[in-house]
Amino acid sequence: MKALLLLTVLCGMLFATTGCATPAYSASERRAQIFRNWDYEFKQITDDFDHLMLLRPASHLTIWNVQ
Repeated sequence: MKALLLLTVLCGMLFATTGCATPAYSASERRAQIFRNWDYEFKQITDDFDHLMLLRPASHLTIWNVQ
């Protein structure tokens, strides 16, 4: 009985100490990541549109500064 109670307490502590309580990034860092990703996606859309409309010669390279 004591072992079952100890196991229950340990499992409860395990679930209480993990999860969203300690996020890897702050809200401002996460927002910056999302906006950086959106900016990259919009640049790729521009490249795809230019390729579709034959505005630039065919290439696998982008004109954007991508790091």
